[in-house]
Amino acid sequence: MTVTLDYYYSHISPWAFLGHDAFMELAKKHGAKINFRPVNLGQVFPETGGLPLAKRHPARQDYRFLELQRWREKRGVPLKLQPAHFPTNPVLVDCTAIVLIKHESPKVADFSRRAFNACWTQDQELADEATIAGILDAIGEDSAAVLAEAKSDEIKAAYEANCKTAIDAGVYGSPSYVLNGEVFFGQDRLDLLDDALSSGRAPYRPVSPAA
Repeated sequence: MTVTLDYYYSHISPWAFLGHDAFMELAKKHGAKINFRPVNLGQVFPETGGLPLAKRHPARQDYRFLELQRWREKRGVPLKLQPAHFPTNPVLVDCTAIVLIKHESPKVADFSRRAFNACWTQDQELADEATIAGILDAIGEDSAAVLAEAKSDEIKAAYEANCKTAIDAGVYGSPSYVLNGEVFFGQDRLDLLDDALSSGRAPYRPVSPAA
């Protein structure tokens, strides 16, 4: 029986970028199907107690930079700590991925990889249609058609639905990987996800506080 992994992420998340290739390899290793679910963290955070980066305590902001340096070295990813266009509006690039998902394109993972790279290594603006069009053209997609559909009410509704599904699943940040209802938050939890897939154990569940 094929295992399914729900992949919640934002294209402007450096952590999703750092873990993207490792997650793809992990899914391939276990023969798992991936449900790609781009989410808008601007909608997820207020519902789950998260804060946008600029509103976090300076100690948390400083530690983020330490971790980014550690993990870019660990993953061998040439991530820029302060790219030219971050933060930026992720809606169009996320919705573009949703169009590819809707049409069951096998190029979703490649699109996301290139989008991550555009922001985090190439200083390109992911809110710019020209940037997204260039990525679509590079992977052989009809950029004009895909971008037109990405702006449609149907795709915007699907994007909203992803946020609701994420919150209902207990997801509160990017990237989050969900296996049988169990959330693995952060690309630094991929080893634990690997262990769970290898063992085939029953999913862990939150424990309610004692009455």
